[in-house]
Amino acid sequence: MYAFLIVIHVLVAFGLIATVLLQSGKAAGLSGAIAGGAEQVFGKKKGMDEILSRVTTGLAIAFMVTSISLTLIKG
Repeated sequence: MYAFLIVIHVLVAFGLIATVLLQSGKAAGLSGAIAGGAEQVFGKKKGMDEILSRVTTGLAIAFMVTSISLTLIKG
């Protein structure tokens, strides 16, 4: 069971890294910060960015769950 969780944990970690790297970068500078904040408030995420954001959230939750599970099993 412990080895299986380690394998799942590593796969989730690689998936999380990949989805973070695939997301589009935000504009640098003050204007980018202001526009980025407006997009967050008014929900202007479209297409692939929205999908990657949801996948990243799911993988982050899975990563936390596997981390806690591994700690409890090892302990």
